[in-house]
This record gives sequence, structure tokens and C-alpha cells, in this order.
Amino acid sequence: MPSTVQHLILDNGLQVILRHAPQLKRCAAAVRVMAGSHDAPRAYAGLAHFLEHLLFLGTERFPQGDGLMRYVQRHGGQVNASTRERTTDYFFEVPQAAFSGGLERLCDMLARPVFDQQRQLREREVIHAEFIAWSRNPQAQAQFALLQRVSGQHPLSGFQAGNRYSLPVHSRDFQTALQAYHQRYYQAGQMILSLSGPQSLEQLEALARAAASHLASGVRIGQTQPPTLVDERLEPQLSAQQLDLLYAVEQQPTGTEQAIEFLSTWLTDARAGGLLAALRHRGLQALECSPLYGFAGQALLHIRLKLNDAAIGDQAQALVQSWLRFFREVDRSVLYQEYASLQQCRAQAATALDLACRDSAARPYEALSEQARHALDSLLDSLLQGDSPTCTESWHLPAPEPLLNVHYADHPAIPAPTGLCLSPLLPPERRHGVVYLRWQLTAATHAPLWLVLDRALQPLRERAARAGVTLQFEACGTFWQLRCAGVPETVDAVTQEALEVLQHPGAASWTAKPASEADGMPIRVLLRQLPEQLIGPDEAPLPACTLGQSDLQAVWQHARWQAMATGFGEGPQQTLNRVLQNVPGQPGAHHPIVVEPVRRWHCLPPLASEQALLLFCPVAITEEASTRLLAQHIQGPFYQRLRVELQLGYAVFSAFRQIQGVNGLLFGVQSPSASHVQILAHIDDFLTSLPTTLTASPDVRQALAEQMNEAAMSNADVAEWAWQAQLAGRSQTTLNDLQIEILAIDDAQLRQSAEDLLHAKRGWLILANGPAAEDGDWVTG
Repeated sequence: MPSTVQHLILDNGLQVILRHAPQLKRCAAAVRVMAGSHDAPRAYAGLAHFLEHLLFLGTERFPQGDGLMRYVQRHGGQVNASTRERTTDYFFEVPQAAFSGGLERLCDMLARPVFDQQRQLREREVIHAEFIAWSRNPQAQAQFALLQRVSGQHPLSGFQAGNRYSLPVHSRDFQTALQAYHQRYYQAGQMILSLSGPQSLEQLEALARAAASHLASGVRIGQTQPPTLVDERLEPQLSAQQLDLLYAVEQQPTGTEQAIEFLSTWLTDARAGGLLAALRHRGLQALECSPLYGFAGQALLHIRLKLNDAAIGDQAQALVQSWLRFFREVDRSVLYQEYASLQQCRAQAATALDLACRDSAARPYEALSEQARHALDSLLDSLLQGDSPTCTESWHLPAPEPLLNVHYADHPAIPAPTGLCLSPLLPPERRHGVVYLRWQLTAATHAPLWLVLDRALQPLRERAARAGVTLQFEACGTFWQLRCAGVPETVDAVTQEALEVLQHPGAASWTAKPASEADGMPIRVLLRQLPEQLIGPDEAPLPACTLGQSDLQAVWQHARWQAMATGFGEGPQQTLNRVLQNVPGQPGAHHPIVVEPVRRWHCLPPLASEQALLLFCPVAITEEASTRLLAQHIQGPFYQRLRVELQLGYAVFSAFRQIQGVNGLLFGVQSPSASHVQILAHIDDFLTSLPTTLTASPDVRQALAEQMNEAAMSNADVAEWAWQAQLAGRSQTTLNDLQIEILAIDDAQLRQSAEDLLHAKRGWLILANGPAAEDGDWVTG
């Protein structure tokens, strides 16, 4: 069923957007404040970003322990904020029962922050830690360098994030500026509130009006117009194997942001006849198109191309310009129709948070309006000013996408294949089907073959994503795993194509060079490596010979597979049963992963200027309930102690995790100052203080049990929980069983879980970008 939208302006000036989306289970709110870094006093770089941080530190009515962040975490939701050049966004998503309380806390923190100087000093150090990480991050510095190419008079060329030196907390003038900025912009007339959820429009309106009563009345303030974006034409920049094309446009009409999104959709379309296909044929690794800035008719568009050979830089630039010229002249009516279908698919697959954030940013999943079509013409004219390099490429529009129009053939019923487990946990009425396929491999050639298959799947992965379906293919130790999720009918079609590709990858995928990816944040790199390190990396020697189709057939011949599907109604399930008759390999159960109960430390790349450490503490599969409750108790205090009080860094977290069928508690810290040994000592000290302070209060148990209700969980989380239970050998366990176990936990059981955790009863696994202490009792690797 399609969603319905209502726009309101309340008496206090607040603009409200309500979206009733019956397919949703959870609710989300997003507030956009029409002010950002460029609206703050230039004397205090980072003031707007600093205020965003301060608002999460609690109010008189809702102290930090009961503020928005802790409240959302307690209810299994997600919350965040973002400061941009001319806007600041605050957003959260929770189950329906917690929505009213979240809205109340959100609006209270926006309206009534506490400007306590001690809090400010502590949070300034967090801002400074972010600044240090930013200054050491190659990707962030590359983007900052791009922005230095705009006019020096434009605020976009300046430093806006803030640090210890740009935020003089003790200064009376700074405090006056901080509070004046809040008073001027954090009022109802300067805000847009969007709500999305399965509730009726009437219910959403009542929630919005109640929340709005906390906000001061006001009117929209005209933001200062920026100076000219660039002083001279921006030339392409070729560095190593990367080509950066930067386009600055001025005086663009309303609808330009939507026009850029439409243009990017076709710039990155990999189908035959388009730009991406032509570039890949010549050795392109990746193409990214993103707007770096947009305000008051100005826009800065960045096209980034990663090339296998820097020598084709001029050719790549000529292809881009040639395609843009073709796109300006071609009849785009067919693309407008397909784009409308793509937007429908995206809206159907979107979460409540996606929908709320896009509504507050005036970017709903909708067909391109007439206004945006005119803006597209103006945008293309601006992008094509000046001389165009010569190019003789023959362009054409892509063929219609079959994934947007899946039809069923009426076949006789067919039983599910032997290796497929059908989980009833996700009801068919959710219109979200998920299928998992996992192969256990024995051939030593599987690692390089996975790269071949992953490259071969990339075009299908891109097409599926455009149709609202997620397709993932991962390698972990001696396992390959395929996951496909989305509208059930489309999932069937994508799974069928994926199985064909996996058995007969295209010729180009055997010879293409693997794309090189930047490492990114050290803590994120460690998170990506955690599953393989947990189950034990495959240490089989790589073959020296060139691999081919016969090697792949040999891998499939000896592979053993198991699968799970959930969320499919009778018709789509019958189709999936038929599709899965063609799974390569033989069906067979996989034994659950057994983690050795030792303290193991793995020193892994990347070596970096900041220390990153992950601690994973496995627990028995039967201890899921008590460990989830323990994680619920730990999350807030751990963050408070290590990030706020000790100020180790801005990347600090703890959470319950299920990885390859193994349950456990995960702690993560990235610090610019503390050593790995010091980080671990702080975690150990925190855990040591836990057992005597823990209580299994009825309120906390009830809140956690409600989180584990299918109606309160996202569809993806329900499916993942069912899959992890199957990998652990507990496929018959239900969410209701887990809820009963959670409600039955007592103080003694909870404290015993903490004791077991502290003493590494089932082992500790540490991943760090540095070595273990020499005097530690660690198995290193």
C-alpha cells in the first residue's frame, strides 16, 4: 500500500510533514534546523557543530541518563545528528510504543539545553578528538583539499568542524555567541519536523502538536546569501589513478537538488549504452557522483573516477563530457517513467528513518517533478559550458529494467529443497522476503575464486539496489554466503539471476583487476575483519596457477550448502523453491562454530596514527537472554565512562552481537591518545566494577523483552536473528521463547553473566592495530 503525506504549519511556526506508511513497523522523527556552520559567527569555527553535541548532554527535565540517546538505546532504536553548511539535522527511530517519549525528549533538548561550562569543556575534548581523527584521515583530507578550490571568500573553503582552539569555552563573548545562535535559530519558525510511521495521519498529527508545544514560537529567518562559489573555472585533477571532476554552478532554479539526484542515478547506471559501462570497458575501477554543497542556487558536484591506468584520464574526462552532452539532448521521457518506478521501489524498501529524513530535507522518494525537470535542463547547460573534448562514443539509453516489472508464471507446486529451512518468524504480510544461502568449501582455490564471483555479481548487485533489493555475497574463512532481501517477487528474480552468475561468471570477471579500497577508520577495518578472525581465517595455500571455469566447477562439486528463507507468501515461496533447485553443491548441515575459551590477541592492519581495539567476549548460545540484558545495562555507562569522563576518543561503543552463529558482547574504542594496553585496562576496570552493581529490574527486563517482539523489530533484524539461530543450531527457537527467558532473569543470573564476562569464561578475542602487552596472558596471532 502506498504511503500518504500531509503538510502542516502549526501556530508557533513549525513546519510539519506527516507520512503514514502502513508497511512500516517502527516510527521515526527528523528535525531539520535551517542553520548550520556557515550561519555561525566566523570567529568561532565549529560553533554550530559544538552546539549539536551539547544538546545531547541532557536537560533539567531529562538528564543525560534519561535523555534522547539513552532512551532510544534502551528501546533498541537508533539516533544521530549531523551539522552541514546551512542545515543541522536531528533524527531517531524507535518502536511505536516508545515514539511519544522519544519525541518529547527530542524537542525538549532542542528547546532547553543546559549551557554548563564543565560539560562544555568535556565535550570540546570530544570535538577535538574528532578533529584529530579528521586531520589524519586521507579521505577527509582529500575532500577538504577539493573544497579549497572554491573561492577564498566563500565559507565553504574554511574550516568548520571546530577544535580545542576555535571554541574558547571560558570566553564570555563565546558564551554569548553560543546562546545567541541557539536563541536565533532553534525556534519553531526555523525548523521542519517530519514524522513517519504506520500510525494514521490523525495520530501522527497529535504527536507532532504535542511535541511542538515544547518549542519557542518564531518565524523563518532569511539566511545570509553566500558570495560567488568560484573565482575561475575548475580544471580536472588527475592524481595517481584518481580523476576528480568538480563542477560549480550558480543561480540554479528550485528543484536542483532533485535534478542532481536524478542525474546521478543515470551517471552510475552500469547497463549497456551508458557512461559507467563505457568507462568500465576502458579500465575503470569505480565511479562516484556526489553533491558536496548546495544552497541558494549554488551547487558543487563531484564526480570521482578510480582508474586502473592513469593514462586514460583524458579519455575518461572526454567520455564524461560526451555523455553529459548526449543526456542533455536525448528524449528523457522513458527515463522519467523508469525513475518513477525506481522511486516507488526505494520508498517500499525504505525504513521509517529513511523516509523521515528525506521528507525533512524535501527529498521524498517521488517521481521527478516538472520543476525539477526544468532544473535538470539548467543544470546540464551549466555543466557543459566551455569546450568539450572530442569523443566518438555511441551512446544509447538503457533497455527497460526487468526487475521493475516481475511477472509470475503459473507453475505446479514444488516442495522446498532439502537444504532449505523455512522460518515463520517474518510474516508474509510484511512484504519483505529474505533468503540466505551459505556454502562450506573445501577447495584451496576458493579465495581467489570469490573475487571473480564478487566482480561478476557487481552489475546485478547494482541493478537490484536500484529496484529496492539488497544483494550481498561475502566470504568468511571457508564459507561463502549469499543474502538477498526485499520485495519477495523481486527477491526471487534476483536470486535466480545470482545463481546463474555464480555458476557461469562472465569472461571479464576472470581478467579484471580487483578494485583497491581505502582502509578508512581503523575501528571500521577491524569490524570488517572480526567475523573471519572469530571463526579462524582460512590458511590454505593459494594456487600459483591461473584459475578458470573448471576450477569453479570443482569448488561447487564439493561444496555443502544450507539455506533459510523467511517472509515469503505461498506464491513467492513456490517460485523460490523452484529457483533453489539450481543451487550448486550438495545440501547439508553446517556444524556450529566453536570458539576456543582462551584470551587471544590478533594484531592486524591498518597501522595508523590512532589506536583501535575491539574486544569480543563470546557466550554460550543458551545465555543470549542474560547477555542481552547485560549489554543493555552496560551500553550507557560504558559510553559515559570511556568517552565522556575519560575522553579516550569519539569512537566508543559496546553492544550485543551475533556473528556467524556465535553470541557475545562487543566493545570498541578508537583513541588518538591512549595505547592499546591502556584502552584494555580501562575496559577491564569498567567490567570489574559491574557485578556488585547490577540489578535485573522489572522495567529494564520488560523494555528489552518488548524490543525482541517481531512487531517492534525491523524486518532485516528479524530475518538476521532467525538466521543466526539456525547457524547456532537452534532453528526451532522463537522470539517468544527469548522474551520469556528475558523476563525470567534475576539479579544472581545477571551478575553471574558479568562475572563470566570479566573472567573470560568462554574466552576473549581482541583485534587491535597494535601488539599485546608483553606481560599479558595472551595467545597472539
